[in-house]
Amino acid sequence: MARSIVIDESGGPEKLKLVDLPVGEPGPGEIRIRHKACGLNYIDVYFRTGLYPAKLPHGLGMEGAGIVEAVGEGVTHLKPGDRAAYASQPPGAYCEARVMPAAQVCPLPDAVSFEDAAAMMLKGLTVEYLFHRTVPLKKGDTVLFHAAAGGVGLIACQWARSEGITLIGTAGSDEKCKLALEHGATHCINYRDGDFVARVRELTGGRGVDVVMDGVGKDTFGASLDCLRPVGMMISFGNASGPVPPVNLLDLAAKGSLQLTRTTVFTHIGRHETCQAMARHLFEKMASGAVKAQIGQRFALEDAAQAHRALEGRETSGSTILLP
Repeated sequence: MARSIVIDESGGPEKLKLVDLPVGEPGPGEIRIRHKACGLNYIDVYFRTGLYPAKLPHGLGMEGAGIVEAVGEGVTHLKPGDRAAYASQPPGAYCEARVMPAAQVCPLPDAVSFEDAAAMMLKGLTVEYLFHRTVPLKKGDTVLFHAAAGGVGLIACQWARSEGITLIGTAGSDEKCKLALEHGATHCINYRDGDFVARVRELTGGRGVDVVMDGVGKDTFGASLDCLRPVGMMISFGNASGPVPPVNLLDLAAKGSLQLTRTTVFTHIGRHETCQAMARHLFEKMASGAVKAQIGQRFALEDAAQAHRALEGRETSGSTILLP
């Protein structure tokens, strides 16, 4: 049996329940992992509220790190006793132990701690694909990154600095802007102080940025298009403020033949080989010190509802982990 967080119906944080569930043995292509730490991400909120539908009841959490206890038939890249970490579907990482598909579970080098891995896998793999697999970025390019002091944002700031990319961040307070700058942002705009579009245009000499990376969604999407240079790329990868409304393609033409994509990390890690390569790249960045986990909050597993309230209330900075 393993203590696990589940929901029986969609709704607020109060819907999270702590229960004991049987774990069982892994089948073909599966492993059993005992968690040392689990990650908290905004996608967990989407599953909890029903924005991302899933058959009820179900667990929550897409990210964890721990020790492999058993492997099923056909699993060759992991063995019992291995350190491992993952960002993977299906949800269910908020637990002490679970049986899950092995393809997206990655060997964890000794140089990376369990807590750092749990704080970094989903967010770090997101940043890896944003910078390397969505649009070709090179040294000297300029990116606008919203919520730069959040869990994904602080990783993106460090990643940009390590790649020689100019990152203009936005955040909701001077304190959060200071945090983003300390982690590698070239500039950071407090969007509560006024028009971030005008400031972006000023910082880029009127040209606009090459790429916008927007995990906020509804509140920032429209203005973000006005920050792009002609033929620039708008990457929408999250909905923290709500889903983006329908887009008129003629607007993209009028604003400079803009490009637009709505991405998800799970598409990029869907192939086993690609997922493992992305994880190795992330772990190399972490082991070198170029990218460090920023764990702002730690909660006990049984306090998952409190953690969700803090995340939705924008009371967190950096990453949040749950400790079984």
